[in-house]
Amino acid sequence: MPHVRPAPLTARLREIGTRWQQDIRAAGDRTKALYEPLLAAACAVPDGVQCERDVAYGPHPRQVLDVYRTAGARQAPVIVFVHGGAFVRGAKDTSEQMWGNVLRWFARQGCVGVNVEYRLAHEAPHPGGAQDVALACDWVARNIEAHGGDPRRVCLIGHSAGGTHAAAYACDPLLGLAPRIRALVLVSARLRADVRPDNPNADGVRAYYGGNEGALERLSPTAHAASLRLPLLVVNAQYENPWLDVYGLEFALLVARARGQAPLHIAMADHNHISVMAHFNSGESWLGEQILDFFAQA
Repeated sequence: MPHVRPAPLTARLREIGTRWQQDIRAAGDRTKALYEPLLAAACAVPDGVQCERDVAYGPHPRQVLDVYRTAGARQAPVIVFVHGGAFVRGAKDTSEQMWGNVLRWFARQGCVGVNVEYRLAHEAPHPGGAQDVALACDWVARNIEAHGGDPRRVCLIGHSAGGTHAAAYACDPLLGLAPRIRALVLVSARLRADVRPDNPNADGVRAYYGGNEGALERLSPTAHAASLRLPLLVVNAQYENPWLDVYGLEFALLVARARGQAPLHIAMADHNHISVMAHFNSGESWLGEQILDFFAQA
């Protein structure tokens, strides 16, 4: 049976969630503070997971990745994770535990985990993020077998702005990228580029996509959803940044209409935009198990 979060933690997440959209940065910091001790305690228990850090997949200092694996990994399924940060901030290691907690959990389940960092908007505006995801996935295809992974079984997970880049890599034919993955998971992803007044990250959208607001529609992943050919899982939290849950459902609907069959969609009750990924390796495992089940059938 999957572990579930303790009732006091659920109560705290609900309390933060009810005020989430009033100040997403402060609420995010409070959420991280809830999980850091849990993740540190999990890492203090020997689990056999090894991490090779800051492996270059490109020439830029941010074009690096970490590889998580157990010593016995051989031809293991591969999870590639791309962090968020509103296009202008964020890193694969925002702290000692996050976001390595995601890949450590998957490595404990017998996968090889790859934690990707990428260039930010001021150095790599659109489509730089998607191009970095492509470079990282190309590195995986060429090198992951030496780390115990199977290059034919790669699942790409993108969170928040990382989900934007992952989706663009996987479905935007105008970028000319050839996805080298088997399945795609988009978690709390920004799938429509908007600069609405109620978008607290509108400046990040402008920094990445440029000042021509008339171009945002055609540059958004939603404009190319019908081109997606990969198995898809869309995940949203109950307490999201404004409109991200709507855009997740919209993207899934556009894929469904193109295919005549709906992709999987999961709504994570009581979770918020940060906890939906921060909870990996904290003892709560339902979402991780759903992703593994989805990947196994892809």
